[in-house]
Amino acid sequence: MKFHIVSDSSCDLGREEAERLGVSLVSFYASMGDERSYREERDIPTHRFYQMMADAPGVFPKTSMPTMDDYLEAFRPAAAQGLPILCICLNAQFSGSIQAARNAAAELREEYPRARVEVLDSTLATVLQGLLVLEAAELRDQGCTLEEAAARLEAVRSTGRIFFTTNDLEYLRHGGRIGRAAAATGTLLKVKPLIGYQDAGLVSDGIAQGRKRSLVRVRELFFRYVSREGINLDRYRLATGFGLDREEHRAFAEEVYQGLLALGHDRPEVKKPFQIGVTIGVHTGPTPIGVGLLRRA
Repeated sequence: MKFHIVSDSSCDLGREEAERLGVSLVSFYASMGDERSYREERDIPTHRFYQMMADAPGVFPKTSMPTMDDYLEAFRPAAAQGLPILCICLNAQFSGSIQAARNAAAELREEYPRARVEVLDSTLATVLQGLLVLEAAELRDQGCTLEEAAARLEAVRSTGRIFFTTNDLEYLRHGGRIGRAAAATGTLLKVKPLIGYQDAGLVSDGIAQGRKRSLVRVRELFFRYVSREGINLDRYRLATGFGLDREEHRAFAEEVYQGLLALGHDRPEVKKPFQIGVTIGVHTGPTPIGVGLLRRA
């Protein structure tokens, strides 16, 4: 029996792609400092929210996690059909979203005693969580059972790696990722942070002078990682991600592709670009850009 897939919106697939895959998205909430709260990917397009951020420098948006009722709303239709449910959530170290999902699964079993729900901590975020959801959809379509798919996904979570940068240190400072002095010094010197994601957390990959150089360094770090680890891209899912500027991203993604060709990778498959969602964007500002990869299950 096929299973149904649910993910919180931090996977950054976007509602249109999620619907195409048959995945139910459960929205995080975002606000721009006023009383209004937007459901990510439902009440406001991601691009518009980023534009609001760009138009209001010094205003730092906030996010809040989905509720148990939000998850129940996503679980009930599948449970009513007798379908097992695989729910993939943002890294538990970053959010309580997964606990809301677990509470909803327990509540669901009160209504549907035979309901089968597997709540999986992706240990990932943004593009990497999205790639894991894509892998889950492929396993589902190949005929894997819920238990088989969950086990295979758990086995590849730790292979996720992201290399990215952002233009505005103030968002990182406001979110507690760097100190006030570091942000002030970085802004004065016009340096940009190089940030990585590995082993279920953020790491510093250094700094670069200016935006253009930071984009070059992100690609260099990625190419060095692929070469050093001897990665066969046929066994990986690869994607690029961006915030507001599509044209900048288009050039960046082309450089990633050409660089991989130069390393001897024959026609590497780079997935349709991800627009990094506001769940992560509130910490990076509207200018995140990078590349990530995850081994196939």
